[in-house]
Amino acid sequence: MKQAHFRFYAELNDLLPPAKRQVTFTHFFEDRVSIKDMTESLGVPHTEVDLILVNGESVDFSYLVQDGDRISIYPVFESIDITPLVRVRPQPLREARFVLDTHLGRLARYLRMLGFDTFYRNDYSDEELARISSEEHRILLTRDSGLLKRSVVTHGYWISESAPRRQLLQLLQRFDLFGAIAPFARCLRCNDLLQPAPKEVVLDRLLPMTEQMYDEFHICPECGRIYWQGSHYRRMQQFIARLREDELTGHGDGLS
Repeated sequence: MKQAHFRFYAELNDLLPPAKRQVTFTHFFEDRVSIKDMTESLGVPHTEVDLILVNGESVDFSYLVQDGDRISIYPVFESIDITPLVRVRPQPLREARFVLDTHLGRLARYLRMLGFDTFYRNDYSDEELARISSEEHRILLTRDSGLLKRSVVTHGYWISESAPRRQLLQLLQRFDLFGAIAPFARCLRCNDLLQPAPKEVVLDRLLPMTEQMYDEFHICPECGRIYWQGSHYRRMQQFIARLREDELTGHGDGLS
């Protein structure tokens, strides 16, 4: 029987069984298998991998694993230029647009609050999510690593955190999105961009106290929901301020 020796690096270890994390381990195989299929059989989706070295040489996903190969697999690099090497991932999308699986409803709301184009419904199947990701060029976010192994998915990310606020911080750090935050630009309910609404247009829909206290309003053209800078707006500002503080300090204690 043939064997290959694997070592996964950084956060890719979170996708492996405990005995295979942070160590070099031997994987036995018989048939001709591509490095992509073998990596995914070990639990790591192709969307999480950016660089593969076999016996010190960079290869792409089509490489057929040979007996005795020593294989090092790395996640996406944010601060290291690996341009001279073979990147196995497609180039990043020009705009960070997301589609989320059914388990990430709160994260979807947070992303919309920060102005990111976020598609979410709680009744879509895995097949539909993969199709939307591919056809609309959206990054597929999921808690199910198996969903990212579908060949049609080119851009995706496995969310390892379970708490929604920590999920958000994990995502912002992974894709370096802090500079792209545009708060209060989208409807939290349906994701459409908000439009300014003159007070007289929405007057008949306001409570007396809201009418007296506020003069600036925005409306969602899709669902008609009205937004203004009330107490919820101040809470969102505080939330975003804590996110930026955690970016600077390098931890997420403020989001627990």
